[in-house]
Amino acid sequence: MPTLKGKLEITDFDKIIFKNESVQLHKDIIERVQNSFDFLKEFSENKIIYGVNTGFGPMAQYKIKDDERIQLQYNLIRSHASGTGNPITSQYVRAAMLARLNTLSLGNSGVHPSVIKLMGELLNKNIIPLIYEHGGVGASGDLVQLAHLALVLIGEGEVFYKGELRNTEEVFKLENLQPIKVELREGLALMNGTSVMTGIGLVNVLNTNRIMQWMIKASSAINEIVKAYDDHLSFELNQTKKHKGQRQIAEMMRTHLKDSNLTRKREHHLYNGSINEEVFVEKVQEYYSLRCVPQILGPVLDTLNSVEKILIEEVNSANDNPIVDVEKQNVYHGGNFHGDYVSLEMDKLKIVVAKMTMLAERQLNYLLNSKLNDILPPFVNLGKLGLNFGMQGVQFTATSTTAESQMLSNPMYIHSIPNNNDNQDIVSMGTNAALITKKVIENAFEVIAIELITIIQAIEYLKVQDQVSSETKKMYNEIRAIVPVFKEDVVMYPYVNQVKEFLMDSSK
Repeated sequence: MPTLKGKLEITDFDKIIFKNESVQLHKDIIERVQNSFDFLKEFSENKIIYGVNTGFGPMAQYKIKDDERIQLQYNLIRSHASGTGNPITSQYVRAAMLARLNTLSLGNSGVHPSVIKLMGELLNKNIIPLIYEHGGVGASGDLVQLAHLALVLIGEGEVFYKGELRNTEEVFKLENLQPIKVELREGLALMNGTSVMTGIGLVNVLNTNRIMQWMIKASSAINEIVKAYDDHLSFELNQTKKHKGQRQIAEMMRTHLKDSNLTRKREHHLYNGSINEEVFVEKVQEYYSLRCVPQILGPVLDTLNSVEKILIEEVNSANDNPIVDVEKQNVYHGGNFHGDYVSLEMDKLKIVVAKMTMLAERQLNYLLNSKLNDILPPFVNLGKLGLNFGMQGVQFTATSTTAESQMLSNPMYIHSIPNNNDNQDIVSMGTNAALITKKVIENAFEVIAIELITIIQAIEYLKVQDQVSSETKKMYNEIRAIVPVFKEDVVMYPYVNQVKEFLMDSSK
C-alpha cells in the first residue's frame, strides 16, 4: 500500500491507478495540512487575502463580508461545475484525484485536513466523481473540471459507483461517508490547480511507455521475418551517435533478437567475397521503417523520459493561488495554477506517439505489400488470392486512424483564447492538450494491434515459429491466444479490439 508523504513517483501512479492499490496518508501529512490551515486562518483575520475575503478573478476587487466568506466558497464550486461533453473515464479521474490529493498534502493551500482524508477514502473505495471533458482552459488551473470534484466532496453532484452513475448523497450514505464542511478557502483550493491535466498526463505517460515496448517488439519481429542484416542495430554503429535514446532502443532490440535464428550477419553473406552478380537479387539494406528504428524511436524515448520528469515535478508542486508558506509566515500571490508546463509536454508527447503510429502503419504496409517485401502474399492472405482478402480490410482502419492522429498532433499549447473578462488573457489549454493526447494514444494501440495480428499471420505463412527469437515467440503465442489462424475471411473488429485491450493491459 503506497503511503502518501507529499512526493509521488510514476510507480505510485501505476500502483494506485492501474493496479488499484490503496493509498495511505502519512501522519506527517495530516499534521502539515493542519498547521497550514491554522496559520492561514489566523493570518487572514486582518489582511486582504485573495479568495478568502475577496471575490474571484476580475471580481477580486470586491471585499467579502466575514459572514459571507463560507457561502462564497460554495457559490464558486456550484457555479463552476459547468462541464459538458463526454465524462472523463474513471482511470483518468482517479489519477486527477491522486494528483490533487498530493498537491494539497504539501501544506501550501491552507485546507482543512478533512479534505485530504475524504479524497483518500474516495480513491480507496473507488468512488469516481463525474467530471466532463469540456470546460477547462488550464489557466487558473482546471477550474471547471476540479469544480466537479469539489462538488462531490461537499456531498453534491454525481459519482460513478460500482459501474453506475448515482447521486453523491446516496453513495455517501451507503459508504457512511461525511462530506467536507467548508472552513476557510476549500472551494478555491480544490479548484485552483493543474491536477486534472497532470493526472491525465501521467496516465498518458504510462500508456506511451507501453506503446514503446510493443513497438520495439513489433519492429524486432519484422526484422526477423525479412531476415534483415543486424548491423543497423549494432552497438558499434549506434555508438557513433551521441543520443541516449537511440542507443537504448538499439540495445533493447538486440536483447529481443539475441537468440533469433533469422536475422543475418553481413559478414556471412555480403562481406565474404562470393557474390558476383551485377544486379543483386536480395536487398543490400532494408527500408527505413525497418532499418532506422533506433533513429526513429530514440527521440521518442528521450521525449517520453523528459515529459515524465516535468509531469512528476508538476504533481509534486504547489499549484494553487495564493500559496501559504507556514515556515516564512507569509502568503504569496502569483500564478502557480497556470498549466503551460503540462500543456507543452502533452503536445510533445502526442507528436511522438503519432510518429510511433506512423511507423507502425508503414511497417504494416511493408508486410501487406508483396511487391515491397517479396516474401509474403498480398495482404498476408493465407487463403485463396482473389477470393479471400486477408488483412486488406483492417489496413483501411489503420490508415484512417493514423491520419486522424496526424491531424490531432497539431499543438494545443499555442491556442490561447482570452476569457474571464480578459483577466485570463493568456491560457494553457492544458487539459484539452492532455485529452487529445489520450485520444492519440488510444489510436496508436489500435494501429499496433492490427500490425501485430499481421505479424503473427506472416510468421504463420512463413512457418518460422521455431526460428524466431524467444521474445518474438512469446509475443506470437500471446497474440495467437486471442486471434486464431485464419485462411477464410473472418469478422476482424472483435479481434482488433481484444488485442488492443491486451496491449493496454498494465500487467503486461
